[in-house]
Amino acid sequence: MNKPKMKYFDQEDILHLVISEERQGDSLELSPNITAELNDNGELIGIEILNASTLIQEAVLGKATAKELTFSNVKIA
Repeated sequence: MNKPKMKYFDQEDILHLVISEERQGDSLELSPNITAELNDNGELIGIEILNASTLIQEAVLGKATAKELTFSNVKIA
């Protein structure tokens, strides 16, 4: 297996995770902005994330907000 690589295309705001340099045979849309790239055997070889900066920012802020909510429910004796 090849060492995974990450490429970011700033102008297009696309994050491409390359798991293998194999030829892409198919793709599968996982969500509106996330596509799994598959080889001819149906194995995952990459992931493409459109609007990557927004998606990652929302994911990080969502987790931070969830932690804040959890901590705000804790009572200190």
